[in-house]
Amino acid sequence: MVLACHNIKKSFGDHLIVREGSFHIEDREKAALVGVNGAGKSTVLKMIVGEEPLDSGEVILAKGKTIGYLAQHQDLLSDATIYEELRSARADILEMEQKLRSIEKELKSLSGDALSSRLETYNRLQSEFEARNGYACESEITGVLKGLGFTENEFSKKTKTLSGGQKTRVALGKLLLTDPDILLLDEPTNHLDLNSIAWLETYLGNYQGAVFIVSHDRFFLNRVVTKVVEIENGTIRMYMGNYQAYSEKKQQIRDARLKEYFNQQREIRHQQAVIEKLRSFNREKSIRRAESREKMLEKMTPLEKPQETQEIHFTLEPSCVSGNDVLSVEGLSKSFGSLELFRDVHFEIRRGEHVAVIGDNGTGKTTLLKILNQAEHADSGSFTLGAKVRIGYYDQEYHVLHDDKTIFEEISDDYPALTNTQIRNTLAAFQFTGDEVFQKIHTLSGGEKGRVSLAKLMLSEANFLILDEPTNHLDIASKEILEEALNNYSGTVLYVSHDRYFINRTATRILELVNRTFVNYIGNYDYYLEKKEELTRSYAPENPSGPLPAAGSSGEISSGSDSADSAASGSKLSWQEQKEQQAKDRKRKNDLKKTEEEIARLEERNAAIDRELTSEEVYSNSVKCQELANERSQNESRLEELYELWGSLAE
Repeated sequence: MVLACHNIKKSFGDHLIVREGSFHIEDREKAALVGVNGAGKSTVLKMIVGEEPLDSGEVILAKGKTIGYLAQHQDLLSDATIYEELRSARADILEMEQKLRSIEKELKSLSGDALSSRLETYNRLQSEFEARNGYACESEITGVLKGLGFTENEFSKKTKTLSGGQKTRVALGKLLLTDPDILLLDEPTNHLDLNSIAWLETYLGNYQGAVFIVSHDRFFLNRVVTKVVEIENGTIRMYMGNYQAYSEKKQQIRDARLKEYFNQQREIRHQQAVIEKLRSFNREKSIRRAESREKMLEKMTPLEKPQETQEIHFTLEPSCVSGNDVLSVEGLSKSFGSLELFRDVHFEIRRGEHVAVIGDNGTGKTTLLKILNQAEHADSGSFTLGAKVRIGYYDQEYHVLHDDKTIFEEISDDYPALTNTQIRNTLAAFQFTGDEVFQKIHTLSGGEKGRVSLAKLMLSEANFLILDEPTNHLDIASKEILEEALNNYSGTVLYVSHDRYFINRTATRILELVNRTFVNYIGNYDYYLEKKEELTRSYAPENPSGPLPAAGSSGEISSGSDSADSAASGSKLSWQEQKEQQAKDRKRKNDLKKTEEEIARLEERNAAIDRELTSEEVYSNSVKCQELANERSQNESRLEELYELWGSLAE
């Protein structure tokens, strides 16, 4: 065990953060701290490192162990460059190297005992230098910087000139290079693109120390952690396994506690009814029995009903149906000075598609959405919206909100036809109640602004949603509600996101912006991972010799289609052929699912028949036995057909 929190307690006034919470982290263990926004996750980390005092309890760090802490917000004001800042994390090793070089120069002028003594010092230093991997120090610094998304051209930038997100990445890289015995990371994947997040997963998975992470990235947690510490309503609990295992176990425990609560309530009502009946008899014996039962009830410890998690509940529904062709992009190009984001790109989006745009930071994903929403001008090319297309825009920087307005005014001014009750009901669905609706927009946190933007989006009744990082600042519970709303949405969606779990659940198609063009994957994130290297090589080479192919042409490869394997050779299908292939795939998958369900039903029925045949009531009744035997025989015949059908569908 390297870290333990024992009976820690913390409140801010009347607001309880944690009551007598206990948990521990073992050596080399990778653990997550999870909970809804406002539960106190960051506060727990601050208490561990001493930035927040505990009301009671203790934090125990194993003797000789070191802690490294990454807060959500960093303020690096030094004149050092990005490279120098990370190099300072290995200052002791670099100083050791300087000593070695200095001794090497001295050795040339020494002899006898002086030479022997200096050689002994040199050999000792060199052994320590090698043990600490000193010869790979510079390459490791470069590897961490590149892994976190910095290019070599950016290494010389002054840290004080960087954006908040870039400063956080520098601080994370510096922390990783200090090699503490336990890393405390508060939202480390914020400001990282998909490639950098994947790199960080591998780095942390191989990290020799322990890691304690606060994150809302479920894909990341599933790949990195083996234990989950949950803080909920002031209570801390530990669960073994990754996030998926925690989520399933938590639901099982909640269901069991809810069942136990309802059973106890039913028993209490039953006993109260019996007591009332016994007293109504008005006999000495029945009254004594009633009093005995009352004493039994008094001794019973009442169970608390498991609390319902306060979540966002909303539905998205377009006011009208758009035409089949929702968006057509022709020859679109955009540069900022010498930085070319994309050029001559073509793609189309059809009604009902859920398209995710992914790519490295700074490649132009948000710029594309701004162009489509006419908040930015393209250098060349054009785009056309289809018939009856009505856009609903979600901006990650919340420019659609007005800082000087209250939450209530933000809704009422845009939707004057709504009554006060309707506005309050809408805001209540997004967790704004009472006087909270009169808070000014500029006083809200990022998560609160996100919820106001989602409320406006819900009311827009748009049939084409353009969303820029819609899951930023949302806790996991809120992300799941948004996923459900989008999956039930009958309109069209185009969004930018770095949340791989969210993409996997909601995207039917992925556009990756790479090497100034778009590569199209007709499938979810899992399919993208499977085909990424192959299709990038074919459709977005780093140094193309001619015009880049359009994402709406040879880059379109359908998940599960026969064309996927021939992508590298440049084969392509027309839009109509791809849609027909997708329809066939969907039908096959639906038939496969129905076949599996029927197999499961018949197998369960046969098992039930076998159980019935062992009961005396049945096996002593020859007529009933014959009926069941006939039914089982028919089921077996049908199962043989289904097994064969399943085999052909699953190929």
